[in-house]
Amino acid sequence: MAEYTVTLVTSDLPKSGTFSTALLTLIGTEGTSEEFKLDTPHQNLCPGSARRREGREETTSDKTRPTCHLGRPEGASTDRDGLHAHLEGHKERRLWRGVLLLPSHLCARLLMSVVSPLGRLVLVRLHTESRPGFPELAWHCREVRVELPGGPAQHFPCMKWISSVDSVELWEGEGTWTKTSTFTHKSRRQDMCEAAGWRTINEGLPRCVDMTSLEQLGPDFRYTRSGPGFSSHYLRGFAERCESWKSFEEIETLFIFNCPPSRAAHAQVAWTHVSRTLQKILRLSTDPQQRVSCVCVSVSLSLFPVTSSVVSVSRLQRGTIFLADYEILEGVPANLVNGQQQHLAAPLCLLYRNQQGELLPIAIQLKQNPGPDNPVFLPSDSEADWLLAKIWVRNSDFQCHQLGSHYLKTHMLGEAYCVATLRHLPGPHPLHKLLMPHLQTTLQINIQARASLLAKGGVFDKSISCGLDGAVALIHRAMQRLRYSALCLPEDLRERGVDSLDNNYFGRDGLRVWGAIHRFVEGLLQFFYPSDSAVQQDSELQSWITDIFQHAFLGLQQTGFPQSFQNRAELVKFVTMVIFSCTALHAAVNFSQLDFNLWMPNCPASLRQPPPSSKGSLTLQDLLHRLPEVNSTCSVLLTLAMLSQPSSDYIPLGCYRDPPFTEETPRNLVSEFQAALRTLGAEIDDRNAGLELPYRYLRPDLIENSVSI
Repeated sequence: MAEYTVTLVTSDLPKSGTFSTALLTLIGTEGTSEEFKLDTPHQNLCPGSARRREGREETTSDKTRPTCHLGRPEGASTDRDGLHAHLEGHKERRLWRGVLLLPSHLCARLLMSVVSPLGRLVLVRLHTESRPGFPELAWHCREVRVELPGGPAQHFPCMKWISSVDSVELWEGEGTWTKTSTFTHKSRRQDMCEAAGWRTINEGLPRCVDMTSLEQLGPDFRYTRSGPGFSSHYLRGFAERCESWKSFEEIETLFIFNCPPSRAAHAQVAWTHVSRTLQKILRLSTDPQQRVSCVCVSVSLSLFPVTSSVVSVSRLQRGTIFLADYEILEGVPANLVNGQQQHLAAPLCLLYRNQQGELLPIAIQLKQNPGPDNPVFLPSDSEADWLLAKIWVRNSDFQCHQLGSHYLKTHMLGEAYCVATLRHLPGPHPLHKLLMPHLQTTLQINIQARASLLAKGGVFDKSISCGLDGAVALIHRAMQRLRYSALCLPEDLRERGVDSLDNNYFGRDGLRVWGAIHRFVEGLLQFFYPSDSAVQQDSELQSWITDIFQHAFLGLQQTGFPQSFQNRAELVKFVTMVIFSCTALHAAVNFSQLDFNLWMPNCPASLRQPPPSSKGSLTLQDLLHRLPEVNSTCSVLLTLAMLSQPSSDYIPLGCYRDPPFTEETPRNLVSEFQAALRTLGAEIDDRNAGLELPYRYLRPDLIENSVSI
């Protein structure tokens, strides 16, 4: 006879406890136990109490339990309503705004006796049974621990909601599958059959999860986002005002009432400035440097019929020339807003880096091909002409940012990574543990976006130049042009020649965040994959990347995305890219939106007149009849306000509500990762202290751990 001591650990999530009792079965390599019921008095599945074992409180040392708490250290700078993150190991619970961020658990224990030893345990089957006279509540189980007398404990992570309707099967937490049996692999494949499926909404776009409602999603992937919120009180009440703004003073009035004490004021003051409006494309934009590339002088002059009589060629040759090219928008159908035809352009913007390191726009052409009806706009033109040209560039950038850099690269591809993970990597797989904290919230936010922002009657349909048809066309084109290197930040910056720009703070901070993630991932995967052959022989891993290539990247060979992994270095690079895209890249393209779009002329979502075919007849008052109307302006700003607000209980990059790994080496690597991020955050603060306009979007404690908005 063999005796097993089983400990059930309830999570500390809100409402995670249940009145119900638990029933479980142990499955090992040599047999299966009968079902046991936890019905011992005082053994309740309660949340939120300190973990206890043998009547003593159990704590964990700094070295073995890396966790995260949020607070404000004495003398530290603050942002996001006073939020400052510290990543550290600790022995006690910490509360922040009522949210318990360090896991602590009340354990229920059960002694199970079986006639014959079960061998090495590989599976625990678990479900609940309602208690008579009490309401049935779902239970969120963190893990199950099983011990033999004198032997080490085996951990079976759960982190799922459990009810009496369905049982769950928990795999042993050690992630080294090379030690598992054929039985384990066969059961894993069977378990994967119940995972999410793929759905094609539009041909030529990445496929999404085969669900249309949050009810289908299930409780493990649903969340409630609570945030300090941007007060939209002064943006409402304009829905019926389908007319042009009467003056820039009117726009300024709206801005003043809605402007938070942040970087938005800088955008309003600087929007007409020659350098800063387009410097935003590289440094301050919601779409950081995605379409700016270094070009040689001969290429730039072939695109722009500019002569030395208007621009000094000798000056161009002494500097470095950059080109912002929006060719992707050429021919994209435009929308109707308030019953009026909107317009799109595919501009080219030539920029010159001066001796101070600033990028100065020196020529703008609003159509791709030179011609008599396609003038080149210059800083020497009238104020109204030059300003309108820059407005067109910002409008084009808005379309590309929203659908290419933001929705496609972080939301759509993040969802595809998540679906493939659910389909091919079971819970104990080390990549499932590593990636799921960065992917889990993506499904809900994307289902909600498809039902609202990107649906008939949503903001894209009612207020944005491209509309729904243009959005599909633009994402399709972006997919055809997408390359693996464009998602790998070091390669992307280097290939486009923008890696050496001093004022490219997205690039500078992003490279350091990428490096920290890469070192963390490399250390973990060296532990779990001791050789390249281990990577090659992991059938679950190979199925995962094949599924991603077929459904996320649509099997397009020209994209350069991997179809399989032949060595550990390839795997490290891809996993780093996934985590960076779903954390840092999303933080940069999302949370800056309101700051630089609240002053609407700086980045209008739609324009009501076609690009001008001549120069010299425009006045500043004429611009008001090209900018968005009042109601569509406020509709877009309401949406951007919602998107730009972080949740009050968000989890920063490198933090985990429940530590994903049980092994000592991965836990130590998590601690090292957190320390590296903490150091980087302090250095960014020091740099920003000397900047007129600080760049904070990639400070690690302000980067959400996943895409949730």
